Amino acid sequence: MAGFRSLARQARDPRNDLALRRYSLRKCLERFAPYGHRATWDHLCSRAGFDPEDRSPEPARLTAALDELEEARAVWLAYETQFAERRRKEKHDGLRRPGTVDDWHRLTWGGFGVAWCDDPMVHPSEPLAEVLNRLIAALEREPGTACPVCTGTTLRWEHDLAHEPSSGPVCTHCGIVVPRPVLTPASLAGAWRARVLVSA
Repeated sequence: MAGFRSLARQARDPRNDLALRRYSLRKCLERFAPYGHRATWDHLCSRAGFDPEDRSPEPARLTAALDELEEARAVWLAYETQFAERRRKEKHDGLRRPGTVDDWHRLTWGGFGVAWCDDPMVHPSEPLAEVLNRLIAALEREPGTACPVCTGTTLRWEHDLAHEPSSGPVCTHCGIVVPRPVLTPASLAGAWRARVLVSA
């Protein structure tokens, strides 16, 4: 099975026909898709300026989508390296019990669904790397009261999400499932209450 870098080379290679290049880019999303496969694809297509159903997009637009994905992946891989080093040091120092960030991180290893968007048509519009940098910054500071990506404060608890965890606080503005460790207990409770009020 081809890895991300191999697929990215196929997607970038001008000697390949456009159908194969597009297919290879789609396959890259099986390895790294911060919003989930469908939402990340929709995001890349809208930012690069081609229709998600276009079977032979302009090569420059396809390359622009790949560039954005690769830049975001580099951000995430750097974070994972730092995370692994920190955990090694903590274990060496006798801290064996992982924290809430570690629990969340285990579900997102490799970068798939780190900013999960359950509705593939609702996702942040900023570049993926910028979104991931904001999310990483939030994971490294004290919990807050807003979405770390768009600073929206309207969060609603959703159940039956198509990703683990299967329930959690969703930002009603940008659509991401906000990682629980970045929110205060009061914000999590507020998201829960918002869900109850909508359901009532």
